[in-house]
Amino acid sequence: MIDSMGSFRVGIDIGGTFTDVVLLGTDGSIRTTKVLSTPGDYAEGVVAGVRRLQRDAEVAPEEISGVVHASTVASNAVLERRGATVALVTTEGFRDVLEMRRLRIPVLYDLQYEKPEPLVPRALRFEVRERLGPRGEVWAALDESTVRDVAARLSEQRVEAVAIALLHSYADDTHERRVEEILRESVHDDVFVTRSADILPEVREYERTSTAVVNAYLGPIVGKYVGSLTNRLHVAGIDAPLEIMQSSGGTLPPAVAARKPAHLVESGPAAGVIACGQLGRLTGRPNLISLDMGGTTAKAALLEDGLPARTSEYEVGAGINLSSRLVKGGGHAIKLPFIDVSEIGAGGGSLVEVDPQGVVRVGPESAGSDPGPACYGRGGTRATLTDALVVLGHLNPRQLVGGDVLLDAVAARNAITEQIAIPLGTSPIEAAHGVLTIAVATMMRAVKAVTTYRGRDPRDFAICAFGGNGPLVAVELARALQVETVVVPPSPGVFSALGLLFGDSERELVRTVLLRSDELDAETVQSALASLVRDAREQLADEGHPAGSIDLERFAELRYAGQAYELPVRVPPGRIVIDRLLDDFVAEHERTYGHGSRHDPIELVSVRLVARVPRAGAASYDPLPEIASRSREVGERDAYFGARHGAVATPVVTRAALLDGERRGPFLVDEYDSTIVVPPGCSARVDGFGNVEVTVDDG
Repeated sequence: MIDSMGSFRVGIDIGGTFTDVVLLGTDGSIRTTKVLSTPGDYAEGVVAGVRRLQRDAEVAPEEISGVVHASTVASNAVLERRGATVALVTTEGFRDVLEMRRLRIPVLYDLQYEKPEPLVPRALRFEVRERLGPRGEVWAALDESTVRDVAARLSEQRVEAVAIALLHSYADDTHERRVEEILRESVHDDVFVTRSADILPEVREYERTSTAVVNAYLGPIVGKYVGSLTNRLHVAGIDAPLEIMQSSGGTLPPAVAARKPAHLVESGPAAGVIACGQLGRLTGRPNLISLDMGGTTAKAALLEDGLPARTSEYEVGAGINLSSRLVKGGGHAIKLPFIDVSEIGAGGGSLVEVDPQGVVRVGPESAGSDPGPACYGRGGTRATLTDALVVLGHLNPRQLVGGDVLLDAVAARNAITEQIAIPLGTSPIEAAHGVLTIAVATMMRAVKAVTTYRGRDPRDFAICAFGGNGPLVAVELARALQVETVVVPPSPGVFSALGLLFGDSERELVRTVLLRSDELDAETVQSALASLVRDAREQLADEGHPAGSIDLERFAELRYAGQAYELPVRVPPGRIVIDRLLDDFVAEHERTYGHGSRHDPIELVSVRLVARVPRAGAASYDPLPEIASRSREVGERDAYFGARHGAVATPVVTRAALLDGERRGPFLVDEYDSTIVVPPGCSARVDGFGNVEVTVDDG
């Protein structure tokens, strides 16, 4: 029983297979649980997990003071193309901007590559007569008769959402506002309407249109989900404030999240990166690569000097979700603030198959939670990475998550044998090891997208591995990348849910400026940033946050004249010095792309402001007493570590066994929510914060 003297906050992270729930007390006490996700209504699994923790910890509903939530609802809706039926209203002549995109593809030399279909079919893309210039000047007034014609046609269509994206509306949104007013006179009240200038008041027609369309596509789905979750929590007696994690790592109130759901596309992965930042601050490891591997995907992000890398470029809907500036064209563009996470379809539930050419493929399709891997015994028959890990002996062959999920090792071996080993003419154990090797190679793409492709050497970082499967594969991945250290936090399987409880309330605002360096002056930049500060403080004041509680970060986004994309540069507090701003841009350009020049003309494209309200009284926790209370040795099982070592009778221990000092591998650390694999040649210990530190050899 948890001491009930105090209040508790709940973190909830929905994944493709499991929903993770963390209960954190103001005294630092913590309880965790995992329940299978419920895709029919994700809120059902959320409430089931919360109720289980309340019951186990004997915590009354009124003792819960806050609920913070992250979800894959938004990203899955795009990936699975089950969002709303959307119409697009745009400027005459720009109906096909979603088709034209940026004429880039993510795969070189693939003449058969097919770009993703637009989220709005051409029959539902409508034009209105108007035209603004890039400074907001009216080149052609809005012809309201054309808007009324579109409104009449929309009233006959069964659309659930409408995106309005007019040319250059970032400079003046008057026309977009008037279009919305006219449309609302005709369309049903339940139709979700979003304006591009409201969701992204920034230059770039395709990105702004695509972002508005994604927002509209998600609006009815996310709105319904947020409403269902709020109601179910209320029925459960939990009336504490609900916050939703956004892709940038900050939180939003439900009303804002429902209006701007495009901000939630990568909310779950963002929470894990925030948790890594907290771990780095505690342990003095400011440079980390976060590796979050669950049942469906593997996610990687970079933290430098304790801060996560951020971006405003993202694509969702491809086999790999990327924010890389170098790889584009694989999905639907969202130009909003994101923690720079790359995500690839390589998780424990990733389906494994041998194609007609004899090539083994792992993912991106997943077995999910229903039916799940063959070893789950829930009707799944296709081989998965989890089945391979059971065959290798890396996973407990009988159960997961403390016995809540029972495993069938025979079914796992049969699936690997029949579907992989026999077609390849090899043994089941070698086939399973090959599956693991291919999965690791696939995950390397995600890590390189946030390191090598950004001019960073992964060998300069440690890997922080979490998620249900991250600790299982982290050492093999570290070997492949020549990374020397892997850190596994306590409760790694629910680490992202814990990270939710450390996120700040946040708003990010942007304003397009578009001036060359020879036109720039400090007063112009200062004025643009000051207007963003006023807007941010007004928005946060409406939620009860006084101006004195708000931290501000300022950025300028610059590029060389003629470039298509810009780089963000931090603007220091105080008086703005243009020469310093330009020098900082050149340094960042050289760091990212390997070259830079102070002599070529530079353009300021936008200024950006991040306004945060730091989490008040965010409790830390000390897991060492609970770790020390566990028994140390659990037993042993045969585990296979490749042809060099073969199958080895491998000790199975708890984290407590590493409190006595460094231990040489091979051994396995079985925990409630994950397993840490320490192969032969490696060693591990527990640090003063309960983290397992694995020292990696070269294999």
